[in-house]
Amino acid sequence: MDLRNVGGKAYAHGVLLLNSNGMDVFYRGTSLTYKVIGGVLDFYFFAGPTPLAVVDQYTQLIGRPAPMPYWAFGFHQCRWGYHNLSVVEDVVASYQKAKIPLDVIWNDDDHMDGHKDFTLNPVNYSRPKLLAFLEKIHNMGMKYIVIIDPGIGINATYGVYQRGLAKDVFIKHGGEPYIAQVWPGAVNFPDFLNPKTVEWWGDEVRRFHELVPVDGLWIDMNEASNFCSGKCTIPEGRICPNGTGPGWICCLDCKNITNTRWDDPPYKINASGLQVPIGYKTIATSAVHYNGVLEYDAHSLYGFSQSIATHKALQGLQGKRPFILSRSTYVGSGKYVAHWTGDNQGNWENLKYSISTMLNFGIFGVPMVGADICGFYPAPTEELCNRWIEVGAFYPFSRDHANYYSPRQELYQWDSVAESARNALGMRYRLLPYLYTLNYQAHTTGAPIARPLFFSFPDYVESYGLSTQFLLGSGVMVSPVLEQGKTAVKALFPPGTWFSLFDMTQAISSKGGQYVTLDTPLHAVNVHVYQNIILPMQQGGMISKEARKTPFSLVVTFPAGAQEAEAKGQLFLDNDELPEMKLGGGSSTYVDFYATLSKGQVKLWSEVQEGQFALQNGWIVQKVSVLGLGGTGASDLEIDGAAENVEMSVSPQNFLAPLSDGGDAKSSLLVEIGGLKLPLGKNFAMSWKMGMKG
Repeated sequence: MDLRNVGGKAYAHGVLLLNSNGMDVFYRGTSLTYKVIGGVLDFYFFAGPTPLAVVDQYTQLIGRPAPMPYWAFGFHQCRWGYHNLSVVEDVVASYQKAKIPLDVIWNDDDHMDGHKDFTLNPVNYSRPKLLAFLEKIHNMGMKYIVIIDPGIGINATYGVYQRGLAKDVFIKHGGEPYIAQVWPGAVNFPDFLNPKTVEWWGDEVRRFHELVPVDGLWIDMNEASNFCSGKCTIPEGRICPNGTGPGWICCLDCKNITNTRWDDPPYKINASGLQVPIGYKTIATSAVHYNGVLEYDAHSLYGFSQSIATHKALQGLQGKRPFILSRSTYVGSGKYVAHWTGDNQGNWENLKYSISTMLNFGIFGVPMVGADICGFYPAPTEELCNRWIEVGAFYPFSRDHANYYSPRQELYQWDSVAESARNALGMRYRLLPYLYTLNYQAHTTGAPIARPLFFSFPDYVESYGLSTQFLLGSGVMVSPVLEQGKTAVKALFPPGTWFSLFDMTQAISSKGGQYVTLDTPLHAVNVHVYQNIILPMQQGGMISKEARKTPFSLVVTFPAGAQEAEAKGQLFLDNDELPEMKLGGGSSTYVDFYATLSKGQVKLWSEVQEGQFALQNGWIVQKVSVLGLGGTGASDLEIDGAAENVEMSVSPQNFLAPLSDGGDAKSSLLVEIGGLKLPLGKNFAMSWKMGMKG
């Protein structure tokens, strides 16, 4: 995407080179060079002219992002190294005891029998005990997800492998299934370009779901990752792996393949940052897929093709909306899967990188994205983990995940981190209806959930290079601490008025935009909402299922000191278990909210489409908070044309930065109206007058 400012006006356009071959990309500040080693040069141009329009046009081509279930926007906990089920049970209980929200508990490969896909360890994860645990957490509304790697262990007693061999589903080399090594030892890789493989994979997913009713699948190592390189054979007379050293050491007998132009092309791309053969630690590029397609041409499609097959398997199986997390992605992956950023390190540099990576994937059409909170490895410091959950609580996909060899880092392991988590995740769970509405907008228009500031302020050049802050939707801004030892943030506030969501009496306003230093002690996180917005929120809770039942509040923001203003907001609600995310059919409700300020008169109303679903669920608006109003007080409240004697509280708002346009910050007020019982599924209208000076 190119964004440039010409004469004070911004213009964005996009270009896609759709090519699955290996490539080097060089960016030199003023030029962008692609060196591609094969395939088709398909170019697509997206005219914009806004960043949102570019992503809309792009996702019309590649596929709209997949709808995510509501619970996916809750907090997730994972670790490689939950050695048995009792540890997992203890993690769930410890989150509850610490009063930290948790929706989803994950298993890395600890649940497997010998690292083999679609199996259970009969001792550490016995099926009767696991089923009893799942019944317990499912009754609470919690979910359970496990990992699957694409490598299928070569094992005469392993039914998954034997059925795959019988159906001829594996990638070939020299006419035989290509041998690689991953966690189970020697493996073959399924060829997801083969329709028979997709059918076989769907059957294996079905069989596993009958064994364990998991709520989603995590497809990892699907670049595909291989612990060996070249042409390998299984050694005779020795066990591989032998179980003593790290499992990622190659123990097959392997030879580099240099006698084909596919394995040794004339131009050597720098694929792994090392000067190594093109097929290093992956499938040999002379291996063959279905219909004679070479790995050389299809390598970048491996994870993508697995994503499609897994999505199809889950959709056909449960009749529910699938949740799949994939490490490998390609153009169009967002139509099927969510993404996390891989094995990020637990250091301050990687915390910073997580923001720009998340923002990039939103632009790529993969809006459900996040990084391993606190870092995957090595051990994070207590301070880093505090600051990371304050960022990660606002990733679209929010999950803590750690390495087998790292100490435990669940959010309750430190009292200070638990406090930061309760604070940050407490706000996330109040914002769930807003995040879920952004999920709907992503699915229908491609709009990223997390966005760079320039998406909302394309004419404001100062925002172009900024990747230390981000927006959720068009106007909720997160400005985190990203440096060790810091208790203040120098944050950019684009032109207009911004209100703190943690303390709505605190605000920042400027005509031309400015940097403001925000005091940010260890447990604080800066979340501000922009002017002209109506933000739907709920009361939060320990789990999204319960948070979803609580009454709604609306936060309405006007520019401080404005005489005339308007604000808008949206809310989408549906039965999130249904595969499709759409309006209609009695299983969804869409609400547009509007507010105006004119001559001291405030009006707020809703326009509801398909209100039946919201009425069935009994959702009400209980509280309205209106920010940025001028005047001395509020009176004459009317709701749906009738006078109401409901308590209206009025508080002055404090401005960190003075109004640079000469307005009177001191006269800006927060008006709160509580005790309401407005059915969300019906149109409502309310109005009142602001008392004016003199």
